[in-house]
Amino acid sequence: MKNLTNLLIIVLCLVAAYTFFYLVLGADGNFTDPKTGMVDHHNPQNAMGMIYTGGPLVGLLIACVLMAITYAIERWLSISKAKGAQSMDAFAKKVVAAVEKGDFNGAVKACDEQKGSLANVLREAIGRFRTVDGDSQLNSEQKLAEVQRVIDENMNLETPLLEKNLVILSTVASISTMIGLLGTTVGMIRAFAALGAGGTVSAQQLSIGISEALYNTAGGLLAAIIAIVSYNVFTTMVDNFVYQMDESILDLMQTLGIRVGGKA
Repeated sequence: MKNLTNLLIIVLCLVAAYTFFYLVLGADGNFTDPKTGMVDHHNPQNAMGMIYTGGPLVGLLIACVLMAITYAIERWLSISKAKGAQSMDAFAKKVVAAVEKGDFNGAVKACDEQKGSLANVLREAIGRFRTVDGDSQLNSEQKLAEVQRVIDENMNLETPLLEKNLVILSTVASISTMIGLLGTTVGMIRAFAALGAGGTVSAQQLSIGISEALYNTAGGLLAAIIAIVSYNVFTTMVDNFVYQMDESILDLMQTLGIRVGGKA
C-alpha cells in the first residue's frame, strides 16, 4: 500500500508538472510578438516563455520541486501527529507520576488521550507490566526484562514510521542535480552547435541553448535545495524525537524497577 501511495504521488507530480509546463509556460501568449501578433515558440516574450525554452527536462525538474514540497509537508504532518496531543515531556511526567502512585488505569488513560508514538510504546509497556506483575513465577529482573522486550518491539514498529519517506527526499535531492546537469549539458550542446554552424551565427539559437542550460541549472539547484534542507530538518527532528522517547522510557523503567524492588 505504501509503495502504491508513493507511486501515485510521483505520477500526480509528473502530470501536474508537465501540465503546467505545456499549458502555462508554453501558452501562446508567452510567445506572441506584440508588434506582429504572430506566435513563435522559438521567440519567447516573457520570463515564462524563456523558462519553457529550457526544454522538456524543465518539466521533470518542476516535478522534482513538487515532490520535494509534497514529501516535506507529509513528513511535517506525520511527525507532528506522532508527537501527540500535548508536550511529550509533560505527558511522560504525567504517566510516570501515575505509575509511581500505582494508578495504572490513569496512566493508560493518559496514553489514550495523548496518542502518538510515545503513548503507544508506554501503553504497551504498562499493559505488559500489569500482566507480569502478578506472576509469582517471575522474579523482578524477569518482569522488567519482559517489559523491556515489549518496549523494544514497539520502538522497532514506531521508529520506521518516523523515518518513512525520508529516503525519497534524499533521492530527489540527488537526481534533481543530475537532471539539472543533463539539461545544462544539452543546452550547451545546442549553444555550441549554433556557434559551430557554417555561415552567420544564429543569435536566436544561441540564446535558446544558453537559456536552456541556465534554466535547467537553476531548476536542479532549486529542487535539490528544498529536498536537502527538508531531509536534514526532518532527520534532526526524528533524532530528537527518538531521544525524547528513550528518556521517557528510561524514567518509566526506573519507576517500574522501584515498584518491583519494593515488592520484592
